[in-house]
Amino acid sequence: MGHGLPSPTPGPPLPPQISIKRKVSIYTILQGIIQQEGELDEECVQTLVNLASREMREIQEIEDYLLAETASDTLVALSRNHFNLVMYELQHHLKPLILTDEFVLITLANLANANVFEFMPYMGITLATIFTMLRLANGAKMRQVFCSAMETFCEAIQFYLKHWEDSVYPIMTGEHFMNKLLPMYRHFVTVWLRSENTEVKLAVIKSLRPMLSLLLPIEELREQVYDYIPLLLAEYQGSVEALFITQILRQILEVSVSSNTPVPKMQLHTIFTELHIQVCSKAPALQQFSSENLAEVVQCFIALARSYPDELMKFFRNQMQTGKEAIRVGTLTLLRAVLSADVPEMNSRTLHFAVKVVRNALCDPRAKVKLAILRVIGQLAISGYQERVRGWGLRYVSLQLILSTYKLMNRQESCSQADLEEKMVHKVTMDTVRIITASVSGVINEFWLKLLGYIMETEYTEALTPICISLTNLAERQRQQKESNTNVGRRGQVELPAPQKLLARLLVLLSAPYKGEGRGVAMLQLLKSLHQNIAPSMADLWEVEIPALIQYLEEHTQYTWNQKTWEDKLIQFLRNSLKRTQGTTWSLRLSRELNHQIVSYESPSVEKAFLYRALGFTLAAGQEADKVEIQLMELLHKTDYGNDFDREGAILCLGLCARGQVVTVLHVLQEFEEKIQETEDSWHISAWRSDHPWRREVVKSALMVMYSSVAAHCHPRMLLSRVEKDITKKILHHYATSCQVNLEAQGPAVCLQPPFSLSSASLQPPFARSQRGASLSLALPSKLKPPFSLEENHELMERSVQCVFPLPPPEEDSEQVKMLYENSMAALMRLMKSLLEREMDPKGLQETFHLLEKWLHSEKDWERERAVILSLHLLQVYREGIPLKSGQFGTLIGLLAPHTCDSQVRTRQATIDVICCLLDLQARPWSIQDTVTEKLLLDIKEELTTTDMEKIYSLSSKIAKVISKEVRWEELLILLQSTCESLGATNLAHDKAAVTWLNTILRLRGHELEDKVPEILSTILAHLPSVLHPDVRRPLVEAVLLLAHSYQETVITSLLRQPLPLDSNITELWEALAEDATFARKILQALMARIQVKKAPRSSPTSKKDIWRLAAVGPHHGDPWGPTLGTITMAMDSREKLQDIFPELSCTVLQELSSSSGPWQAALPPDTWGVIQTGNLQNKITLTIKTLQGVLSRAGSEEMMDSLVSQGVWTLLEDPRTHIDGVCLLARTMILHVSPYSQRFAQLLLSGLDSEFLSWRLSSTAFFIELMCDPILYKKKMLKSTVLKLAKGASHVHSTLRLLSIRALGNLAIGAPSKVRHYRKLLLKKLLCSLCDPISTQVISETMVALSKVLGLMGEEDLGSSFEVISMQCRAFFDDENEMLRLHAIILFGKLAVWAGKKKDFFAMEVRKSWIPLILHLQDPCPEVAKVSRPPTCPQGLCHTENERKSAHCGKGKGKRSIFVN
Repeated sequence: MGHGLPSPTPGPPLPPQISIKRKVSIYTILQGIIQQEGELDEECVQTLVNLASREMREIQEIEDYLLAETASDTLVALSRNHFNLVMYELQHHLKPLILTDEFVLITLANLANANVFEFMPYMGITLATIFTMLRLANGAKMRQVFCSAMETFCEAIQFYLKHWEDSVYPIMTGEHFMNKLLPMYRHFVTVWLRSENTEVKLAVIKSLRPMLSLLLPIEELREQVYDYIPLLLAEYQGSVEALFITQILRQILEVSVSSNTPVPKMQLHTIFTELHIQVCSKAPALQQFSSENLAEVVQCFIALARSYPDELMKFFRNQMQTGKEAIRVGTLTLLRAVLSADVPEMNSRTLHFAVKVVRNALCDPRAKVKLAILRVIGQLAISGYQERVRGWGLRYVSLQLILSTYKLMNRQESCSQADLEEKMVHKVTMDTVRIITASVSGVINEFWLKLLGYIMETEYTEALTPICISLTNLAERQRQQKESNTNVGRRGQVELPAPQKLLARLLVLLSAPYKGEGRGVAMLQLLKSLHQNIAPSMADLWEVEIPALIQYLEEHTQYTWNQKTWEDKLIQFLRNSLKRTQGTTWSLRLSRELNHQIVSYESPSVEKAFLYRALGFTLAAGQEADKVEIQLMELLHKTDYGNDFDREGAILCLGLCARGQVVTVLHVLQEFEEKIQETEDSWHISAWRSDHPWRREVVKSALMVMYSSVAAHCHPRMLLSRVEKDITKKILHHYATSCQVNLEAQGPAVCLQPPFSLSSASLQPPFARSQRGASLSLALPSKLKPPFSLEENHELMERSVQCVFPLPPPEEDSEQVKMLYENSMAALMRLMKSLLEREMDPKGLQETFHLLEKWLHSEKDWERERAVILSLHLLQVYREGIPLKSGQFGTLIGLLAPHTCDSQVRTRQATIDVICCLLDLQARPWSIQDTVTEKLLLDIKEELTTTDMEKIYSLSSKIAKVISKEVRWEELLILLQSTCESLGATNLAHDKAAVTWLNTILRLRGHELEDKVPEILSTILAHLPSVLHPDVRRPLVEAVLLLAHSYQETVITSLLRQPLPLDSNITELWEALAEDATFARKILQALMARIQVKKAPRSSPTSKKDIWRLAAVGPHHGDPWGPTLGTITMAMDSREKLQDIFPELSCTVLQELSSSSGPWQAALPPDTWGVIQTGNLQNKITLTIKTLQGVLSRAGSEEMMDSLVSQGVWTLLEDPRTHIDGVCLLARTMILHVSPYSQRFAQLLLSGLDSEFLSWRLSSTAFFIELMCDPILYKKKMLKSTVLKLAKGASHVHSTLRLLSIRALGNLAIGAPSKVRHYRKLLLKKLLCSLCDPISTQVISETMVALSKVLGLMGEEDLGSSFEVISMQCRAFFDDENEMLRLHAIILFGKLAVWAGKKKDFFAMEVRKSWIPLILHLQDPCPEVAKVSRPPTCPQGLCHTENERKSAHCGKGKGKRSIFVN
């Protein structure tokens, strides 16, 4: 066990006076030193190992536990470079049949996790020894430690078995470990799992899963594992979380399925029963993972169904025989899960059993059972077993649909459990109907008429969506199959109710499309499917218009749509449809159905309001006046005039009908009045009763408004001949015969109603006076007592503005209309003034401008003009109020600034007045009435009457200069942000004004905004993507340039925070910054400095898990600095060759490229650089390569660029597998073509030779392969430091770095041949070590090439005993499988013949020993090896051919070998 090492000796104890806390600190510091220093002195390490081991094992009190942990961690840290010492110490304390210390096990487990490959040779003996201790571990704590250690050991074994090819130790298969794991598994399950201690049970269960992962794949052990399943099932009765037991069972059952070795049949009943109980019984209160456990149980049953489908269905059927609800629901839930899993073993016999399971519970009246049955039926249809649900399944679904709908329509308003369950039953039923109609063919007979009946009668809105979807499916299926059965009419069409009745119902319901999820879209789809059945004449129209309506609904939600816009679309759809039926009675039949459905809806409701509108338009399209009269009279008689909603609906209906039937409407109103006059006793109006005498005035008032509505809606030509006699006279008559209505009783809602529609017909003298009264009434609500609340005030403001602002401007020739508009605006201003005076504070002003903001950004000129004028009026009122609070001045100025370039003169000039008011409100010590500022603004105001837009922009800039001088510092940022928010809100002129203000303020006050630059830049970047017009976009980019020239570092930092890939907006900013060559150079230098700073060392990994974690989250994955360099470089003037910074720029991009291609440290284990690259860095690599191309094209020659392309360098660099090949070719080409920069390149790259970043170290070494061929290093006194650093690289753990370093050292013979003897000891030491490289044959091959170069420059006395070592090692490689090793060994051997000198006798003996292999190599499969193996007549025959010199110097092998291998 000790592997020949001496027995450990106890180290010197720490002084007893040192506290535990201090000891812990000392160990922590030691761990840091170990990680940084790596290998330490062996004697020191031995002492530290003994000391830490003793401290770890001597735990006397609870306080010592932390010390033991730290000592254990120190041993693990030491194991990275001194594994054998640590392992020997631990194994010394791990003896059979003697219970070891707790922390010995813990440390062994951590050691296995941190050093997987090194630990594997000891794993077998460790497991065997631990097994002998299991019976001695009686304490709960110790048992938990054993379980935790076993869990870690198993995970380490799994890792090893997956990555054994990375190990340098003898290969071990799973069988080496399994025979030792099974006895431990048996002991854990049979002994420890039965422990009464819950924590021990939990620890055992957690350790079983990784153990099973190793045991189950082996068939002989799998059957033994099955024997212990009953013991696991028994733990369901214990106190452990059921989830953990179920997870183990699932693991076993799934492996039994995948390996086709099912569990024994004799265990089935026990497994079925215990798992079934987990689903059907209520989980104990202590169980925290009941839902997760249920999901695991379901997966167990799915696995069992794959092995024993028939047995499982029989078990389910037996369980359904019981009457318990929970058992039936649980069984059906499991059956549905099995069906949804698409188990291939489910044959017709099994399905027959499954259907029997469901049919056993069809008579169960309980809601939960019904839900389960419905879901199983739906799942059968989804899974492709449609034939199994025909008959009984469809009948059951139909019955539940009828029962649930009936119960919900007749239920009392309550939230009882029964109501909620019934609601759920109905929802699931509708989901099942939708599934069946979409998947089961031939069900039209059974569902069509039934579903149509529901859609025409049900009031339960949530059912309408699935019903419509199901009807659509049936209609589409009927159309495809063209069936001719009982539900098909005489012409092959599906039977419908009266088409007009169905259309009326659907149209009214469509007015509220978001009641019920997706109701609107579902109904429109149904209409589209039935267009041939409802009205063939409308079919082609509906094919176009219905998709447009569907698109509108899909683009909005219930929170973003507009009710009025949607209703207008529906009405237009209805009117267009009715035009296709002209000359028929179709529209009259539709209006009759709409009239009959009025009583079906509640008042008030959206549906009923729309119904009145639709009825009005439909009656207006009627062709037979007498039938229209009948329907209008019916409407007038059944209207409840005491209900405001019904009364207003009837009024609106008559007004809309008057658009096409004005004569008929007036005749009906006259006839209705005559019936009223006959006798009050004969009135058939439900609201007109003797016990409510005031109802008479209500009807009279309604009649007056009906006549007004007719006048407002009918065509002017039809109105002029009837307005005096048939309308005005009637209104005056009813007014005179009824009492006046109290305005105050009408409430604020009446005051908020907009005036009548302004048209030339409605502005005749009688109505002009009414309009004037309506406009004056706007001011009345502000004087009501008691006053409105603040919320009511704001609502009143908003409604009033909405009434006035949208009205189009009056024509020039209409004086009455102009007067009316002026009166309306005056009334609105008085109202707003009155309401603002009640809230004369900054908050009230802010709310008011928030209300006006959308009008200030309106696309209509007149709306913006009115908003600015009203703003001026309100600010003049507010001048006497409280001064503006901080931020308000900047916000309001930014909001109004773009209006200085408005298309309307009045708007521009009013904006100047508003700005003056705001300056006054800023509470400065001067009065604006007497200052130079006032005169300047007034002069600009006069000049704004011009129509020359360029001059207007110039004047706007002047205004901005005035404001920038007057605005306070703390308001500047808010002003700039508010100005930017105006971009894109109105039109191009406003946007140009906004960026003009932005740039003007930045020019004048930008020097004061140092702390605000990131926020300003963030605001500009947020709005830049939405600005597309070049006249606005370019000034916005110039604003960034202004900031950059003043605050270069801050702007660059903000832009560099933008994520990769750089979008077009950020790229445009970088390109704009690069237009100034001097500034661009500053940016490049700043970026290069940042890239150098970011290369900071990272913590080293301590375990295999850390290696993969570091590989996945390598540093700087999202840095945009490299691509930014390329963007700026390519955007600079092509005449800027960047000669002065070319070496620095090139090296910076190369360093960035290396971090993109392989951002791992040299501290990683050997050869993981090429193995663990898993991050998606391809995008960044491509961008950085493009940057490098741009930099080289600026300073390099065209010949160099052509050479790089022809050699495929860029392709090699882009592929991580050939990246180093590309770097080597790149280095060779660059050094060849940019030789004047060789010295500077060497200075810049020298630090990279010992960089902590492996990728950059590799790239730097690749360049020094070429630089070592240049005398510049020797001449500039850089050779010594270079050779020393390359020597360190030759001893590095990474084989690629060793190879490149060896090649660079070999090139010393070319660049400085006179210095080879000076460094002979160092060269021979490193080359001889590499000649025995235990890992890479490529390193050995490159070493022999390097020896071929340098040995000839050394004297015979310089070689000493090295000559013998090299000769023997060469001869050892003559029979190697690697062709390159054989080739270079024979070449080097031939050269040794020349340099033998005094070693001739020794070399002659070596030649005799190699004679037979050399003769055999004459027939070598490799032609080059055969060529250099020609029988030599003298030693010179082995070395003096041109081909051999080329092969030794250039290393050119055959084929496409890797460049760094050859």
